[in-house]
Amino acid sequence: MRVRTDPGTVIAGPRGVVYTPPVGEARIRQLLANWERFLRGSTELDPLVRMAIAHFQFEAIHPFTDGNRRTGRVLNTLFLVEQGLLSRPILYLSRFLIAHRADYYRLLLDVARSGEWEPWILYMLQGVEDTATWTTAKIEAIHRLRDETLRFVAARAPRTHRRSLIDLVFEQPYCRISDVVEAGIAERQTASRYLHSLVELGVLRARRLGREKLFFHPRLLGLLTEEPNDFETLRVGQTNLEGDAIKPNCKPGRESYLQHKAALLALGARRESSW
Repeated sequence: MRVRTDPGTVIAGPRGVVYTPPVGEARIRQLLANWERFLRGSTELDPLVRMAIAHFQFEAIHPFTDGNRRTGRVLNTLFLVEQGLLSRPILYLSRFLIAHRADYYRLLLDVARSGEWEPWILYMLQGVEDTATWTTAKIEAIHRLRDETLRFVAARAPRTHRRSLIDLVFEQPYCRISDVVEAGIAERQTASRYLHSLVELGVLRARRLGREKLFFHPRLLGLLTEEPNDFETLRVGQTNLEGDAIKPNCKPGRESYLQHKAALLALGARRESSW
């Protein structure tokens, strides 16, 4: 993205203009250089405190015409990876910031107007703690689902049971026959039989996308796209991990259905990327 050059940029709220960011490309570039020096040079500060301060600075500079908030949230996670606090960029801090949006903007403005740094830093630290706890629980739920899937398939389809196959299913939210072949698990005909066997068991579902058929674990996709970490409740026509048919407690919401459909389509478009 290019640094904005248009004059007259303002941050507006329901009652009008609440903040006017710096104007002029030269000034913005100067402030960005200072922001980068702070991130890399202020090593006497804890990285989490630096992240909180730098996030305010970036949002206050507002260097781009569009996408500043999204970019700022991504930079938070990438900075923690660079500092060695994360091995992978899996801390979805945006979840907390969006859920507490009113506090986010109020505290940003308090810093800009009166230098109230402490409440802002404490807010960001709370966000990291909350998100880390939630992410850990999400990862543990995925591990539980994988282990239960392994036990279920081993008991119901011993010929299909291969740990490498189940692990592959959990590497990304969808799997293709070619993925099984490329992983060296089976030749194409056998790979197709394995995946269709998991569909018959109710472990996977299949959807055609263009010329390809994508196989996905609906419970895994649910864990990845929805807030709860519960994967026991399934829809009519599926079996639970004990093999018993179950009935839904309520009608599946359209919002949940659309989330699943959108996620599947998006992931299919990114077919060469890994999760």
